[in-house]
Amino acid sequence: MKVVVFGGSGFLGSHVADKLHHAGYEVVIFDAKDSAYKKEGQEIIIGDILNLDQVVNAVKGATAVFNFAGIADIDEAKNLPIETVKYNILGNVNILEACRLASVKRFIFASTMYVYSKTGSFYRASKQASEDYVETYAQTYGLDYTILRYGSLYGGRADKRNGIFRFVESAIKNDKIVYKGDLKAKREYIHVEDAALASVEILKSEYINQNIILTGSQLYEVGDVLKMIKEMLHKNVDIISEDPGLGSSHYIMTPYSFNPKPGRKMVPQLQVDLGQGLLGVMEEIYHSDKNK
Repeated sequence: MKVVVFGGSGFLGSHVADKLHHAGYEVVIFDAKDSAYKKEGQEIIIGDILNLDQVVNAVKGATAVFNFAGIADIDEAKNLPIETVKYNILGNVNILEACRLASVKRFIFASTMYVYSKTGSFYRASKQASEDYVETYAQTYGLDYTILRYGSLYGGRADKRNGIFRFVESAIKNDKIVYKGDLKAKREYIHVEDAALASVEILKSEYINQNIILTGSQLYEVGDVLKMIKEMLHKNVDIISEDPGLGSSHYIMTPYSFNPKPGRKMVPQLQVDLGQGLLGVMEEIYHSDKNK
């Protein structure tokens, strides 16, 4: 079975491409850049999701299509509203249209817990709009879908756009972590490999036309996570909380305020606990710096 992963060179997309490959699927990665994690036997297409012809050609013969492409960082989206509309909404519609034309059986859209919130700025707005387009394509053309609303992801292959990565890197390099917000803010962290395994699991028929909430099983205060990082590094790390001001785009206790189509919460069989996952991030950053 051919599966196309748009954004398959990125953080979450590359892990999903791995899990699909290991599960025996024929994997095609479509991304604006090459993948450092491409497996033997995988095909990669370097392209632009705003180019409809490229997208149409990529999905021909595919049974399922994942879309992880676009702007995935809240602060980046806040500073780039026009680009966010282009890549997160128009790009997603191009992929939907290509799936319709190619009679793809299932479209899987990477959304976010922020769709339930009034926070999240243009990132949240783009995901809400894209979810509406996914559901309308299903109603209008019969294109089956699954929407995955991810919680707070962390783990290997992340970069500075990922919160946990920024915390760990700053602690290692600067002996301090600056958090712009309330340290009592709560998050359900989920390791990216657990999220990727669950993302492949939803290809089963029971998840057709479902909105799935995919988060960790335990709620953590951000301040407690920062203390864990400090203790695990065995060094003096200053933890600083700064008021983000009125322009903050992040929720504190819960994202639930907006009410889109309700989602079923999927609690995956977690294999990576938070402490183990944090160690993996620390080791990756340490070895990356050492090899420079």
